[in-house]
Amino acid sequence: MPINLRIPGPVPLPQEVREALAQDMIDHRGPEFASLFGEVTEGLKYVFQTKHDVLILTASGTGGLEAAIVNLLSPGEKALVVINGFFGERWFEIARAFGVEAIPLRFPWGLGAEPEDVRKALIKAGDCKALLITHNETSTGITNDLEAITKAAYSIENPPLILVDAVSSLGAIDLRPDEWGCDVVVTASQKALMAPPGLSIISVSPRAWEAYEKAKLPRFYWDFRKAKEYALRNQTPFTPALSVLFGLRKSLKLIREEGLAVVFDRHRAVAEFTRQGVKSLGLSLFPDEKWASNTVTAVRIPPEFRADELIERLREGYGIVVAGGQGALKGKIIRIAHIGRVTAEEMAQVIAALKELLPCSRS
Repeated sequence: MPINLRIPGPVPLPQEVREALAQDMIDHRGPEFASLFGEVTEGLKYVFQTKHDVLILTASGTGGLEAAIVNLLSPGEKALVVINGFFGERWFEIARAFGVEAIPLRFPWGLGAEPEDVRKALIKAGDCKALLITHNETSTGITNDLEAITKAAYSIENPPLILVDAVSSLGAIDLRPDEWGCDVVVTASQKALMAPPGLSIISVSPRAWEAYEKAKLPRFYWDFRKAKEYALRNQTPFTPALSVLFGLRKSLKLIREEGLAVVFDRHRAVAEFTRQGVKSLGLSLFPDEKWASNTVTAVRIPPEFRADELIERLREGYGIVVAGGQGALKGKIIRIAHIGRVTAEEMAQVIAALKELLPCSRS
């Protein structure tokens, strides 16, 4: 039975990417690798919509978040952390683990962060070095209005550095770091970039480099300067994830051929198709639809059904793999991802299976 993988990453890989992954190993200090690295970096700048530095680390997305903290902040400095889901909480915990004075600004799960509330919280906290925000919360199926939030943050005296978790948004939802003033944007290879897990990619603004010079948290493997110095000669300071880079080179070419604006529109259309399909079954979305994500749809499960049993029956009976809830939402929702090269036909299979499995949806 073919698998219809509908989790928020890793995502199904295009055939062309799978073929690229089969390439044999090369000398990661040789000219072939330099060419590969240069192509990938150029492709990433296109997807990031940035002219600034883009650094490639062999790590998960969480490694990239940790790298952002240790390169830009010092112990005791304040950081306001916007939290409206599981991954906002992760930002908060990473900052605290390194002795940053992390100040939580919590919003109800399922709602987006209000820019004016962010502005007021920054003023109240006073002298915040950084604002940490998750662009797209896959745990709740919402997208924060990053453009409006950054505008609010820059409206205050001494605006903070803007550090963005874009792991589940970059390449699928419009994000303009240079235009919006995002100082660090972190993503990973296994979501909208349509490659296997293994790489964290980070854009770094000139303002972030200024902060780097003053930051006092320890770093070695995560050192941005080390990564940049090697990148200038199309190398990495440590052994790279070669196969992932082979696949990423191909997926970035596919994105460029399709066009970034078309990719965004496609994700928007498939997300709307999915939301309408879910509602047609009499099911309700978990988030306020105003904030609904274009990469994952979070669906409330009627109390008479068990989410874990539904997930198992989708997998065993239909070859459809969806995600469950995280944290306080465990057992209460399922999450249906539509990220990468996904089609409405694939999502229709999910809707049809839900219709058969949930008798309440047949009326």
